[in-house]
Amino acid sequence: MKIDDKKYVAIEYRLTLASGEEVDSSQGGEPLGFVTGAGQIIPGLEKALMGMAAGERSQIVVEPEDGYGHVDESMFQELPRNHFPDDCEIEPGMTFHAEGPHGPFMLSVARVNDNDTVTVNLNHPLAGQQLHFDVTVVEVREPSAAELASGCGCGCGSSEAESCSPGNCGSGCNCG
Repeated sequence: MKIDDKKYVAIEYRLTLASGEEVDSSQGGEPLGFVTGAGQIIPGLEKALMGMAAGERSQIVVEPEDGYGHVDESMFQELPRNHFPDDCEIEPGMTFHAEGPHGPFMLSVARVNDNDTVTVNLNHPLAGQQLHFDVTVVEVREPSAAELASGCGCGCGSSEAESCSPGNCGSGCNCG
């Protein structure tokens, strides 16, 4: 069976950046399983997998516009220093988990300013990056009713704080 819309797919993968830095891998764990057309993985990877069958391997390059998007300057915000833990020396590059109106999200410190504020970056950590996947298709089959009903679960949208439930997927999701 070949991958096409509304199929359950399981892949083993290794994700690296253009620099060769590994940022994620299924090695040593379970394969990544998802239902195509449900917005559960980035669009560029899903599109490149279409037509493949179990046992096939591919090197896939996903450009930012088909991955986590380009860096959006409007996603940089200045926050008061007192929004961060008192016992922590804040430095650029640090990441923090925060709670928003739609649940948890991650932010990174872009700059520590002289005026007792911190500029944070709310873009996805892989925004603006060309993504290099080494993928092996492990399984392709019809999805179970539970897999079809499990919702989006894609963690995407126009911001990390957006809900990704069906009907509120934001840009980039395809569930609905």
